[in-house]
Amino acid sequence: MLRTKSGLPKYCSWNVDRHGKRRVRFRKAGCTAYLTGTPWSEDFMRQYATALDGVKAQAGNIGAGRTVAGSVGALVAAYLDPLAKSSPFKNGAAETQRTRRNILENFRAAYGHLPLFRTDASGRRTMLLTREHVQRIVNEKSATPFAQRNFLNTLRAMFKWAMAEGRTPDDPTLGVTRMKAKTTGYKTWSEDHIARLEDKHPVGSKERLAFALILYTGLRRSDVVRIGRQHVHNGVLSIEQGKTEGGEEAHLEIPLHPKLREIIDATPTVGVKTFLVTHFGKPYTAPGFGNWFRELCNAAGCFDISAHGGRKATARRLAEIGCSANQIAAITGHASLSEVQRYTKAADRKRMAKEAMQKLTEGGW
Repeated sequence: MLRTKSGLPKYCSWNVDRHGKRRVRFRKAGCTAYLTGTPWSEDFMRQYATALDGVKAQAGNIGAGRTVAGSVGALVAAYLDPLAKSSPFKNGAAETQRTRRNILENFRAAYGHLPLFRTDASGRRTMLLTREHVQRIVNEKSATPFAQRNFLNTLRAMFKWAMAEGRTPDDPTLGVTRMKAKTTGYKTWSEDHIARLEDKHPVGSKERLAFALILYTGLRRSDVVRIGRQHVHNGVLSIEQGKTEGGEEAHLEIPLHPKLREIIDATPTVGVKTFLVTHFGKPYTAPGFGNWFRELCNAAGCFDISAHGGRKATARRLAEIGCSANQIAAITGHASLSEVQRYTKAADRKRMAKEAMQKLTEGGW
């Protein structure tokens, strides 16, 4: 991170507003924003990252002004516009924004030139992009259920906003269906996977630290890459989750597991603000960390797992020792208990099966 002569991050400067208050102003490529809080603090740097994302988004919207009014391209451009106050897009978590932006940019590239609706002589608007059209597009993605789900959810969010704004006369995603993904998602780490990873990556290595941060906190990869020593106070790891930012469940306070404390102390400090950094000394991005972690799983002979499976292993372990759904959610930060209850129910089945077999054996059968 470049520090200017003023002691502020690049593109920032001190500015006195009309009330005579000294504030930090971010300005780059036509994007301007005032950043609050103490410079270089976690909250300040989160605002700084958001401002940089706004610049990138604006660069990605170059040519939006040349799109045809009322077209698919015009709607996507308006929804993604970082300066549009009414668009809810910028309120999503960074990872959600990245995923949905890619989906909408591809949608715009394929259908941006087409008109959304037509207007007759009386001013009445009729949708040209119909439910049948959207259903056909969704059906084409049936080979990849999760991509299909993300695509439909993204379009639904955009058209819900468009309807509320009066930009379209109808929502073409209403009534559109998708295939239900018949899978439990990312594979949960088994105790065998955990043992293999521990055998391959010794205490003191960056790989073992990454493994421990996931297993003993249950954090998502997007949060693991953000945490550092400044998040640990009196043996408690405190962090605002990125995915559920703004919600009651966003703030987590996780007591530091003794094994994690031992591994942190045994690992050389390679990051200033984060425990984990790349070979270039910079914090990982969530996707970059995911790719790197998949490689260290492969090196341990665990070809069927990824970083997210460690979060699920944390929930599994907590459930198997009898923790309630609420207790597990207090660690993992799940916004909904429905996902957590899957682990508690699985643990209950395992426990009851063991007890049932024991009774069968004791009964002489």
